[in-house]
Amino acid sequence: MCTENGSLNGRPHHVPSPGTLLVDTSRQGRVGEFRGVAGPYWSLRPVCGGTEWEAEPEHVRPADAIERLRAENARCNARSRGEVL
Repeated sequence: MCTENGSLNGRPHHVPSPGTLLVDTSRQGRVGEFRGVAGPYWSLRPVCGGTEWEAEPEHVRPADAIERLRAENARCNARSRGEVL
């Protein structure tokens, strides 16, 4: 589910629901979970845990099926190694 939040280049953009997997194209296609809005930026968290980062909404797109599968697989592997997520 998405909600409208301001405009981007004169066009409205939609804010994804928390937990939605997104790809930050400005960071070599890094996949992260949407956490919320921080001013003009979106906060994303690495799927396997770690430090959140902020991305400009125009550089973020929804993860496709293979990207979601890879992210979920990485999360499962980290959990099986006993990493704290």
